[in-house]
Amino acid sequence: MIHPTALIDPSAQIAAGVSIGPYSIIGADVVIGEDTWVGPHVVIQGPCRIGARNKIYQFASIGEACQDKKYGGEPTELQIGDDNVIRECVTMQRGTVQDACLTKVGNRGLFMAYCHVAHDCQLGDDIILANSTQLAGHVSIGDHAILGGGTLVHQFCRIGAHAMTGAGTVLLKDLPAYVLCQGNPPRVAKINTEGMKRRGFTSEQLVQLRKAFKVVYRNGLTLSQAIAELSSWAPNFALQLFIDSLRNSSRGIVR
Repeated sequence: MIHPTALIDPSAQIAAGVSIGPYSIIGADVVIGEDTWVGPHVVIQGPCRIGARNKIYQFASIGEACQDKKYGGEPTELQIGDDNVIRECVTMQRGTVQDACLTKVGNRGLFMAYCHVAHDCQLGDDIILANSTQLAGHVSIGDHAILGGGTLVHQFCRIGAHAMTGAGTVLLKDLPAYVLCQGNPPRVAKINTEGMKRRGFTSEQLVQLRKAFKVVYRNGLTLSQAIAELSSWAPNFALQLFIDSLRNSSRGIVR
């Protein structure tokens, strides 16, 4: 399961069923979970924790020191969950001591070719980054978000759960949960109805979230006025997720 040309540091912990391809390099303080597949010419540096059943394709660089000029070689970490697909030439880098010392990737994500996940990013479960999507440092992305090919995300931006961007979008502000946008500057279109249907949202929830979208984007209210209006509605999980993504924004939202 481990090709004889692979170079593996003696301190690396490789679980049962792991496959490592030709000429890949596994550095010190790397942990790879069971049944993970590492293709040829992959470089994984530690401290790095990788879960089970991940697939990491050729020329990916995982857990390398970050590109932040403030980084001074501190032993920060990258954590990757289970069942992710990391395609060719993807780069994922460790965190910095200026944040939580941690870059974290959730479960079941798809990271298409040439994507970059910078230091201190916090990524949820079931997200998709299409080809050449680039995340600057400290970016947060909620569960089930989808970023179209070539999306660029400024540092410290927050992208809510179930949100979606079209190809070539440039995000300089936060994108609330469920919201679909595209362009540079980005233009907000609607909520991500089709994706939400596939994930089991009910008709009643979709109707309410469409109304909530109009409160924020069509009624001419300030953000604080819109949050106050939505907070007066009967609470439920789907609506609260939207309200929280508005309330937790520090950079302002795409409008």
